[in-house]
Amino acid sequence: MTQLCRKIVHVNLRWNIFDRVSIIREFFKFIWDRFLVCSIGKPAIRYRRLPLGKTSSPPPEAVEGGLVVDNPATTTCKVYETDADLVSLKVSLLGDCQIGKTSFMSKYVGDEQEERYLEMTGVTLMDKTLIVQGARISFSLWDVGGDQSSMNHVPIACKDAVAIFFMFDLTSRCTLNSVVGWYTQARKWNQTAIPILIGTKFDDFVRLPPDLQWTIATQARAYAKAMKATLFFSSATHNINVNKIFKFILAKLFNLPWKVERNLNIGEPIIDY
Repeated sequence: MTQLCRKIVHVNLRWNIFDRVSIIREFFKFIWDRFLVCSIGKPAIRYRRLPLGKTSSPPPEAVEGGLVVDNPATTTCKVYETDADLVSLKVSLLGDCQIGKTSFMSKYVGDEQEERYLEMTGVTLMDKTLIVQGARISFSLWDVGGDQSSMNHVPIACKDAVAIFFMFDLTSRCTLNSVVGWYTQARKWNQTAIPILIGTKFDDFVRLPPDLQWTIATQARAYAKAMKATLFFSSATHNINVNKIFKFILAKLFNLPWKVERNLNIGEPIIDY
């Protein structure tokens, strides 16, 4: 009887050791898998056309150019427990200092989500999640500082971005001239992102003499044509063309209708594509 008890104790001890070894092996396997994912990188993302099923009528301010955008903060009928259905879109913002990049980004994400931003040396990160025709879309915005020391962040900011905003101050032609350098640096690391040329501070721009407005607008249109980019004049203060730019990106990525007309009138917020 004593010998049998010893055998049982010996077997239990072996099983305990085996269980612990198995747990340790699974732990290291998990760590190794995470390491491979980080080393190899994510596979190429294939976007699909968003569903056009029947939905309830959205408020008028949520419809523009055939694109329906719901505010997730007011959508209570759906509960999402995981991020399996979330489509993440990275967008980079490049341009000189003091041109309004951060104000532009803050205007889009809103005050509530702005409180959750992440700021590092040379880069500010914000995100916004919205629902577009039943699909959850998350914009991850990377605002690169405009000084020379921030140039080192251009590669990581542009990597895997679906769109790059090249921004300048409409009242400062030197910031428009700098767009060429930002564009050259960005294209070294990302040749496929949708280029958007954005002139900020339109509310100050309209106070300039008409002939100067014409000169700046003409130069901006020439740059946009050379970059094969869409041109928008915007104002974060008055929320001019801020939301339209992101709707334009969604329309391009998911083949959604884009019905906003070009506007080339001097003194008005230009849209040229």
